[in-house]
Amino acid sequence: MGLLLVAAFTDIRHHRIPNWITYPGLVAGLLFGALHLNDTGQVEFDTSGLSECLLGLTGCGGIMLACFLLSDMGGGDVKLLAVVGSFLGLQLGLTALLWTIVLGGACGVAMLIWQLGAINMARGAFERVTHAARGGGWLPLDSTEREPLKRTLFLAPSALVGVLLTLTGTTDLLRDYI
Repeated sequence: MGLLLVAAFTDIRHHRIPNWITYPGLVAGLLFGALHLNDTGQVEFDTSGLSECLLGLTGCGGIMLACFLLSDMGGGDVKLLAVVGSFLGLQLGLTALLWTIVLGGACGVAMLIWQLGAINMARGAFERVTHAARGGGWLPLDSTEREPLKRTLFLAPSALVGVLLTLTGTTDLLRDYI
């Protein structure tokens, strides 16, 4: 959690997640899964824990890598979510990743609504849909309309909330109501 707090702060403040946060996090996540204390208090190597960490790291990191290659996402986001996967394992890591994406997208939409206004956004969408429905094709956005879409999304704070939702079991409660 400490790594996520620092990453969220640096992401908001400096628009980046530095390697000095993610690389030690990857090592710590793997060690956390690979080593455990036995009944006598001695540290033992746990192959099943290590494999779960590696599955979480590659699953979450792989999905984020695909997003990185297909969008303007930063590499720090990829590494941070790989760290989350290494600590949580595959299933919980993917749950946290999905919440991160949902929360990040919701924040992005909220930022657009704040900046443009809900009525202006609805008007623009309606104009484009009606133009396409009349057979005129899809109207591309001009440069002034694209400008608000170039805003930076902060995935580290969304990841922090996503991990908290996942670890507290809140996602199970939300699933019952959605």
